[in-house]
Amino acid sequence: MSDESGISGHARSVVVTTICCLAGIAAGVVSAAYVGTDPAAAADTMALVVLGAFVFLQYPVYSVFGVDITDFGVKDNFYVAFMTFTLWFISYTVLLTSAVTF
Repeated sequence: MSDESGISGHARSVVVTTICCLAGIAAGVVSAAYVGTDPAAAADTMALVVLGAFVFLQYPVYSVFGVDITDFGVKDNFYVAFMTFTLWFISYTVLLTSAVTF
């Protein structure tokens, strides 16, 4: 079963989850590169600004892949934000604790 854009429900879920996860990892790497990985960088709120930017920048990407974002409800938007945050948190924490330098 597919909607008018030709993407099935399962494919929509896979696309949204993949983009969320990749955006979260990219946000963690950009946070580490932009804010840094020293102990003071762990308390810098600019990393959260980077995370927020990556959450909002995903929505045009969904349209490119054929996902109709006008159908997103509160639950879908929360899922996008939560998954992006989770992967950002994990990747940025790994980069902070391993003292990677860019």
